[in-house]
Amino acid sequence: MASRFVISRDAAGAYRFRLVMGNGQTIAVSEAFTSRAACVNGIESVRRTAPEAALDDSEL
Repeated sequence: MASRFVISRDAAGAYRFRLVMGNGQTIAVSEAFTSRAACVNGIESVRRTAPEAALDDSEL
Protein backbone atom coordinates (compact mmCIF):
# COMPACT_ATOMS: atom_id res chain seq x y z
CA MET A 1 0.00 0.00 0.00
CA ALA A 2 1.28 3.45 -0.88
CA SER A 3 1.78 6.32 1.52
CA ARG A 4 -0.98 8.91 1.82
CA PHE A 5 -1.78 12.34 3.20
CA VAL A 6 -4.65 12.40 5.71
CA ILE A 7 -6.46 15.67 6.48
CA SER A 8 -8.21 16.05 9.83
CA ARG A 9 -9.35 18.72 12.25
CA ASP A 10 -7.79 19.14 15.67
CA ALA A 11 -9.53 19.95 18.97
CA ALA A 12 -9.37 23.69 18.19
CA GLY A 13 -11.02 23.19 14.79
CA ALA A 14 -7.85 23.81 12.75
CA TYR A 15 -6.93 21.60 9.80
CA ARG A 16 -3.80 19.44 9.87
CA PHE A 17 -2.38 16.81 7.60
CA ARG A 18 -0.43 13.68 8.42
CA LEU A 19 1.82 11.74 6.08
CA VAL A 20 1.03 8.09 6.71
CA MET A 21 3.11 5.23 5.33
CA GLY A 22 1.59 2.11 3.78
CA ASN A 23 2.04 0.22 7.04
CA GLY A 24 -0.06 2.82 8.92
CA GLN A 25 2.86 4.59 10.62
CA THR A 26 2.58 8.39 10.75
CA ILE A 27 5.91 9.94 9.79
CA ALA A 28 5.00 13.63 9.64
CA VAL A 29 2.35 15.97 11.06
CA SER A 30 1.75 19.48 9.76
CA GLU A 31 1.27 22.77 11.46
CA ALA A 32 -2.31 23.98 12.02
CA PHE A 33 -4.09 25.60 9.07
CA THR A 34 -7.13 27.86 9.34
CA SER A 35 -8.81 26.48 6.21
CA ARG A 36 -8.98 23.20 4.31
CA ALA A 37 -7.69 24.95 1.18
CA ALA A 38 -4.60 26.15 3.04
CA CYS A 39 -4.04 22.60 4.32
CA VAL A 40 -4.25 21.21 0.77
CA ASN A 41 -1.76 23.90 -0.34
CA GLY A 42 0.57 22.71 2.43
CA ILE A 43 0.35 19.16 1.11
CA GLU A 44 1.09 20.33 -2.42
CA SER A 45 4.09 22.29 -1.15
CA VAL A 46 5.51 19.16 0.49
CA ARG A 47 4.91 17.16 -2.69
CA ARG A 48 6.76 19.76 -4.79
CA THR A 49 9.72 20.50 -2.54
CA ALA A 50 10.48 17.34 -0.56
CA PRO A 51 12.41 15.54 -3.34
CA GLU A 52 14.85 18.47 -3.39
CA ALA A 53 15.03 19.04 0.37
CA ALA A 54 18.51 19.03 1.88
CA LEU A 55 19.39 17.04 4.99
CA ASP A 56 20.49 19.28 7.85
CA ASP A 57 22.02 16.94 10.42
CA SER A 58 23.00 18.81 13.58
CA GLU A 59 25.23 15.90 14.66
CA LEU A 60 27.64 16.35 11.77
